[in-house]
Amino acid sequence: MSPEITNFIGYAASFFIVLSFVLKDIKRIRIVNLIGCICFVIYGIYSDYLWPIIIPNAILCFVQVYHLIKKA
Repeated sequence: MSPEITNFIGYAASFFIVLSFVLKDIKRIRIVNLIGCICFVIYGIYSDYLWPIIIPNAILCFVQVYHLIKKA
């Protein structure tokens, strides 16, 4: 993947994470944060496997999905 697209994914991830702090509805917070975490995992993979970014964001993906399913 080109470095420009990889950087775009990283910026998108940051945007979604910050946006999740602005929202008030917990379900929307979890969904937006999940999108950000997924973007960070993709960013970490395409940036030569940045494990300090991939591991915590992958864990947070599972946490967000768990809570979204649990609340449904």
